Amino acid sequence: MAPLEHTLFAFLFGLTACGLAGSAMELISGRRPAFVEPYVSPAHILRSLVATACAGPLMFANEALDAWRQGRISAPALISCGCTATIWALALGVVLLDIASEAGILLGSADFSA
Repeated sequence: MAPLEHTLFAFLFGLTACGLAGSAMELISGRRPAFVEPYVSPAHILRSLVATACAGPLMFANEALDAWRQGRISAPALISCGCTATIWALALGVVLLDIASEAGILLGSADFSA
């Protein structure tokens, strides 16, 4: 059962990080996160990559829901987009947990004795 629990934890961690990043971006800019300016810009490539990596699943789901409401994609395409956003959130959680684990190991190995 441990692998299932770890996978679920990584998915929920990625989903939480994605939601927090998306909410912060929306509060700062006053616009819903999407793959358009000011979030994604060829002038600011690094900022665009970070925004897309962190809030990408939320942005992708928002874009897919808008396209479905406007009739530009079908229900199976919407389901495919939902599966992609889910896998993206899981991958984001795995990466963030690995970064946190490595940072904890590095901080734990430091000698802070005075």
